[in-house]
Amino acid sequence: MRLIKRDGTALANSAQDHHRQKDSPQTILPQIFAAESSLHESTAFFLLNPTPFLLPFSVNDINPTLFTLFFDRLVMGLKQEDAGPPSKKREDAGPDGSKQREFDIDKQFLAGPVKSAVDKFQLLPEFLKVRGLVKQQLDSFNYFVRTQIRKIVRANDLITSKVDPTVYLRYTKVWVGEPSTSFERAIVKVNPHQCRLSDLTYAAPIYVNIEYSNGQQQPPVAKENVVIGQMPIMLRSCCCVLHRKDEAELARLGECPLDPGGYFIIKGTEKVILIQEQLSKNRIIIDTDKKGCVQASVMSSTEATKSKTVIKMEKEKIYLCMNQFASKVPIMAVMKAMGMESDQEVVQMLGRDPRYSALLLPSIEDCASNAVYTQQQALEFLDKKVKKPQYASSFEKEDKALGILRDVLVANVPVRQNNFRPKCIYVAVMLRRMMEAILNKDAMDDKDYVGNKRLELSGQLLSLLFEDLFKTMNEELKKTVDGILEKPSRSSQFDFSRRFALKGDSITQGLERTLSTGNWDVKRFKMHRKGMTQVVARLSFIATLGHMTKISPQFEKSRKVSGPRALQPSQWGMLCPCDTPEGESCGLVKNLALMTHVTTDEEEGPIISLCYCLGVEDLALLSGEELHTQDSYLILLNGLILGKHRRPQHFANALRKLRRAGKIGEFVSVFVNEKQHCVYIASDGGRVCRPLVIADKGVSRIKEHHMKELLDGVRNFHDFLREGLIEYLDVNEENNALVALYEGEAMSETTHVEIEPFTILGVCAGLIPFPHHNQSPRNTYQCAMGKQAMGNIAYNQLRRMDTLIYLLVYPQRPLLTTRTIELVGYDKLGAGQNATVAVMSFSGYDIEDAIVMNKSSLDRGFGRCIVMKKLSAIINKYENTTTDRIIRPQRVGPDAERMQILDDDGLAAPGEIIRPHDIYINKQSPVVTRAQMVSPTTLTDRDYKPSIQTYKGPEGETAVVDRVALFSDKSTNLNFKFIIRHTRRPEVGDKFSSRHGQKGVCGTIIQQEDFPFSERGICPDLIMNPHGFPSRMTVGKMIELLGSKAGVSNGKFHYGSAFGEPSGHADRVETISHTLVKHGFSYSGKDFLYSGITGSPLQAYIFMGPIYYQKLKHMVLDKMHARGSGPRVMITRQPTEGRSRNGGLRVGEMERDCLIAYGASMLIYERLMISSDPFEVQVCRNCAVIPGASINEYCSPLKINRSMTLASSVYAGQFWQSSFTNFGRVLHKFWQSSFTSGFGRGGNKKAGDY
Repeated sequence: MRLIKRDGTALANSAQDHHRQKDSPQTILPQIFAAESSLHESTAFFLLNPTPFLLPFSVNDINPTLFTLFFDRLVMGLKQEDAGPPSKKREDAGPDGSKQREFDIDKQFLAGPVKSAVDKFQLLPEFLKVRGLVKQQLDSFNYFVRTQIRKIVRANDLITSKVDPTVYLRYTKVWVGEPSTSFERAIVKVNPHQCRLSDLTYAAPIYVNIEYSNGQQQPPVAKENVVIGQMPIMLRSCCCVLHRKDEAELARLGECPLDPGGYFIIKGTEKVILIQEQLSKNRIIIDTDKKGCVQASVMSSTEATKSKTVIKMEKEKIYLCMNQFASKVPIMAVMKAMGMESDQEVVQMLGRDPRYSALLLPSIEDCASNAVYTQQQALEFLDKKVKKPQYASSFEKEDKALGILRDVLVANVPVRQNNFRPKCIYVAVMLRRMMEAILNKDAMDDKDYVGNKRLELSGQLLSLLFEDLFKTMNEELKKTVDGILEKPSRSSQFDFSRRFALKGDSITQGLERTLSTGNWDVKRFKMHRKGMTQVVARLSFIATLGHMTKISPQFEKSRKVSGPRALQPSQWGMLCPCDTPEGESCGLVKNLALMTHVTTDEEEGPIISLCYCLGVEDLALLSGEELHTQDSYLILLNGLILGKHRRPQHFANALRKLRRAGKIGEFVSVFVNEKQHCVYIASDGGRVCRPLVIADKGVSRIKEHHMKELLDGVRNFHDFLREGLIEYLDVNEENNALVALYEGEAMSETTHVEIEPFTILGVCAGLIPFPHHNQSPRNTYQCAMGKQAMGNIAYNQLRRMDTLIYLLVYPQRPLLTTRTIELVGYDKLGAGQNATVAVMSFSGYDIEDAIVMNKSSLDRGFGRCIVMKKLSAIINKYENTTTDRIIRPQRVGPDAERMQILDDDGLAAPGEIIRPHDIYINKQSPVVTRAQMVSPTTLTDRDYKPSIQTYKGPEGETAVVDRVALFSDKSTNLNFKFIIRHTRRPEVGDKFSSRHGQKGVCGTIIQQEDFPFSERGICPDLIMNPHGFPSRMTVGKMIELLGSKAGVSNGKFHYGSAFGEPSGHADRVETISHTLVKHGFSYSGKDFLYSGITGSPLQAYIFMGPIYYQKLKHMVLDKMHARGSGPRVMITRQPTEGRSRNGGLRVGEMERDCLIAYGASMLIYERLMISSDPFEVQVCRNCAVIPGASINEYCSPLKINRSMTLASSVYAGQFWQSSFTNFGRVLHKFWQSSFTSGFGRGGNKKAGDY
């Protein structure tokens, strides 16, 4: 064996031919180990060589770890001789002339680096500290507050008067202050919990420093800390008082440490801006239009303009379609208008392939037929096509087309000094891509591919809104100043800053109104979207987390399309494959995966400079012929063509090395697209990316010592990024990578290894144990139901005063847990209980997934919940200075019984039982509120009227007044909030569900004495029908029962993370079963049960054990509704509609059809008339006419007395008949008056003349 250094010199020769020496392993091993240890020091590698040369090493000198590794390696290499097929032998002449044989040893395996699987789980909590879940919303808002708001103000920093140019105002600095509010003309600092309780907006002042001049004679004046508006602050962002606070400080501020933040508080209501899914801006997308024509489109978006450019082929001719042109424009006319007058140059830019020039030929001929040959002729031709604007055009009259081409056509490509060449090249690339798609359908782009999508976060959306409001404020300010300066005489001295202070509310109100309603109406950017914000779901802790990661679609839900709804392969690891709603939104509304991060914008300037340093040839130096040569690739940064490179792989690898070294942004993506001969570099915001472990030739860079340092707190996640052990990949760059799921599966070509496979799931799907053993739709059902489960919502849940809160009295953490549960804190704020479940048929009340429940378990508190509802009242102030008042309750008299729960201050006392129709605030309002000013002290009791507020709960429900809070709102009105608490125990009809999408209602409740019991005396809490398993195929639920049972037996939590068996994050069924056997249970989890009724053993072994069950918010008490007589609608005299108004149950058309089919005529009569709107009316016996308001027995049409009789009818029929009769009378009078006047053309015409 010869060992060779990298410079080629021999390091050592070793080993006689092992076939000739009996003790060959003992002889060879020392040399191999010595070589390996020297390899570690001098980075040499060894090659087998038949030249014999022995070194005098003893086995005692060898490192024991190396000994073990290389003994295994040698045995595998030499095993072929003994165990495998006969190895090939080759006879070669040795140095001494004798023949020797060399065995076919796997040299590459012997020389390869050692692989060892490292548990990388600890990286997940470190990642979630800095990125993921809600952190992208916080990063986006922080970027807006720190960077974007400054850019917007800098771009619009000067306001100059048109009347007097020497009067101006300039913004010199802008920043956002600390959250505060103004109370009685004083600035008071606030925290989020105060804003929730007091119905305030959690906002901070936007400060600017200004410099202004009031005219020529006066020097410029500088002012600092001028407030231009209030910015709503996202909780846990850099401007929030909760930023970087520890648990003790958060508790002092009344906040929950597990609350993720990422939402706003607007008028006391928590609002979250949903992540919006959009198609990529500034990217060429090839698709087809409604007619099936292939088109290339670009949605251009710059700080100045936003436009859409479409190039399509119709009837073999290529046209440009833009909103600024009245009709489609021939593309060759556009190219000539941009200065490319030579047809040959356009053909050269498309490439040498004759098929491209053949496709372009009809367009060239079309241009010639229009007599367009020069740039001037093309511009004149395009001028005629420009739409006539409804308002004054921003372009000069003579060069409207040129202005459109410069500023609107492909607006993301800038035109400097009227040099249109970069724009021409971009259009040529669009044409070439479109022609490729025409010739080869595989070149079409998929709009649903995640790499072609961008996610708009709160920062980007607020940036658009703030820019619009800021520009509007400046325009209004300018108009106001011009109006004042135009006046010839002014009563007071003009001061710019005073006018400025008056305009501050427009930004505050605009931001508050938009976040409150969720309607983004930004006319400046043609943006009209609704439902962008939603109230944060506080039903359970996991519902809140899920709401933060929810992605709102760009398509409307009513569209019956399958493409956007399908599960895309590109969603792997980026978007959760399970968490999507059922119904019309299925597949459109998505959720982020656990380790997804959404990028924010990065500066392009340094990256452009770096690309030119790395050998990118500038576009300006290239001819059209050189653009698409075979040996070079185009380099594009964020959709902008920088140039070309002759060694694209070398260029991409160089950029990646710089990124791993931390020299460029960690989220910069480099993607080599070999089909399009392009290298795409992306640094824009809104891309989804995720971290992966870098692997060198299939070996992970992360070793045991790295993870040990992480556990010891020496390293953090940023250190792994900085040292090039981990990197972020977006969807496009993943196409250039080969990712192994586990380290053991890595091959020599593998470039990356997954950190953990279960991170492809989102937060809600991560709660499901063993989801990879379930049928896919079941996991989707659980994602929806997990958000409806009752539990704890936050640590501060008893201090909150939300409209509706559901709480579980005795929540538990699941016995069979997952890694995601521990990562997101679900084990601290659970939403369910571990119930002992027996899978058997019992009593017949368990069909169709119904559950039979144990009464004693319910008595012990299983499924018991608390429902808290908020009632509110306000003491209003009126125009005439009068106010409402609260008076002492009556202790005797007619209303005394309803006022029993009131304290002497007129408010309900905490702890009192409140029943329906009880008064909870004894308020009175003044009779006169709009007359002249009155002193409240002069009013007597007669000047007030009762304005009591009563509790309108369901009958029979005994609720308790839990808390009463008093606070002042923004208008300094005194407000009251009452929290009404109702404790409920499960009853027949309440909905329960396991974590595997198996929902069922409580079918019956049975005494524990009648329940089956095991030999150990264990009695199940609930019984589930075994027919729930075969068709649902929820094997995960069976494994959960086994794992929970084993966990109870040996007193530890078992794990069931997705795909976790190979990595040890999910226990194998064999291991769980061995644990059960060890503790005296059956291997299969079945128990020997006795009947609780007869006491005899059951005929079969019963599968019994603990399963985590969730109580859902759907309860019978909230839905049960029936009525006999009750309120009616005034107009139709029919019963009201809806449970809240004590309405009737509607018998509709389809129900009526069923009754007709049954022949139940009297039932129809009773339902549709007697129980609805019966009405007695007089009808003429002769002509059957119902008179209008007549109550005598005179028939008007027949002029007959005593012809009327009483008839029963539905009021609605009579109502419509009388309405139409009255309408006919009015119409008759109208025609009479019209014909009498002759419509103004001679009054002697008769009706028949018309």
